[in-house]
Amino acid sequence: MPERGRARCLVEAYVYLDLVAPGGSERASVTDEPGAWLVRADDVEVLVPYAAEEAAGLQGATFGAGVSELLDPGQWVLIGAAYAGRALEAGLFFTADPSSGLEGYDTVVADWSFAADAMEEALKFLPGDAAELPLEAFWTEMGRSVRDAEPGRFSRAQMESDLAFYRQSLDDFRRLHPHWS
Repeated sequence: MPERGRARCLVEAYVYLDLVAPGGSERASVTDEPGAWLVRADDVEVLVPYAAEEAAGLQGATFGAGVSELLDPGQWVLIGAAYAGRALEAGLFFTADPSSGLEGYDTVVADWSFAADAMEEALKFLPGDAAELPLEAFWTEMGRSVRDAEPGRFSRAQMESDLAFYRQSLDDFRRLHPHWS
């Protein structure tokens, strides 16, 4: 029986597939089940309830409403950093040669937006006024590994600083390229 998770929206399901089955989102198939979509790649299945997808859309929540039960904060920080790295690289190429036009511009904007949204997901795991994420918030091997390697990345101050950097970078890119927005 394939491993099955539950996502808050299709975007979260696809991001999860790429983490656990590299390139999984490209190979994914989607089928209808009662009240949900089933997204499958290799031996991984993710159920996405229609109501959860609708709630995410109504709230404008890229990765879903509420706190993820599929990805832990370590994974969200990795996802944010990956999108930020892509945005930096694509932004440099676009600035040097804007011939990719609106498509190149939109790629950079989407990557910075996803980086910020992923960091917001990690911050959702912080309890109340806690200064850092508790160890029990990391339930995946990947998430624990990242936390063990770089525990300082998971303080409230650092995650809020990363989020501010991602947002500022998005704003700066838009400001520097006003004719594309």
